[in-house]
Amino acid sequence: MQSFVRPQRLAASSHLLPAVSRWGRGFVVGLALAIAPMVMPVQGLAQSAATAPTALKETLSQLDAAASKADKTGVMKFYSPTFRHSDGLDRKGLEAALGKLWERYPNLKYRTEIQDWKREGDAIVTETITYVTGSQKVGDRQYNLNSTLRSRQRIVNQQIVQQEVLSEQSKVTSGENPPSIRLVLPSKVKPGQRFNFDAIVEEPLEDDLLLGAAVEEAIRPEGFLTPAKIELRPLNAGGIFKVGRAPNRGENRWISAVVVRDDGITVITQRLIVSDK
Repeated sequence: MQSFVRPQRLAASSHLLPAVSRWGRGFVVGLALAIAPMVMPVQGLAQSAATAPTALKETLSQLDAAASKADKTGVMKFYSPTFRHSDGLDRKGLEAALGKLWERYPNLKYRTEIQDWKREGDAIVTETITYVTGSQKVGDRQYNLNSTLRSRQRIVNQQIVQQEVLSEQSKVTSGENPPSIRLVLPSKVKPGQRFNFDAIVEEPLEDDLLLGAAVEEAIRPEGFLTPAKIELRPLNAGGIFKVGRAPNRGENRWISAVVVRDDGITVITQRLIVSDK
């Protein structure tokens, strides 16, 4: 197994991937759109989704609808002027990243599920899972996106003031028969810790020629708007098998696997939380 190659050292993007040079960045921002529950404060510890009031469910439904229409004004009114995101985004940065995401995927659909919610002083803290699906067409090739984001929001006076991503995975596929990939990656590691990253192609290889790449990227505000470049290499085994090392400080990473063959493309990106907590 080999160590990860830092993305800034990668060569120019392959022509096989014109629409997915930015597969990981931006999805988490888009996923955040539908997460802005408004609910009257309640007493006690975290409450389950089963006890969520009708007003909360209706609000989430309205936000999902606004995000699914790419209504940036309708969505941003639920974000505080002092909004801060765990990835370093402020309200202005969030709005810019949303615009870029919706330019690439103009037909995204959002669905949010409440996991729990509770009161903390004058704020409501809620944990949610959001599912996002959509597609885009580049030339005669269509790219399909499926993303899942789990996050925690802090809401004051019906506006989100803080948001933290707890887990994230995005998949982009294209072609008649995109490779089926099983991703093996820890969700969280300590600073400086080594970790294994396997992207296993589940179908028999037979005579197929596979090309692929593994990319590690730091999650930073500027990364949502700047495409990464990759270099595809022949895969001698049935997938990608790497060993990485987390940064020495708590800086989260996007870890991505790209696998290409003549009848399909699959790109999977998963968030790696780096923390000593």
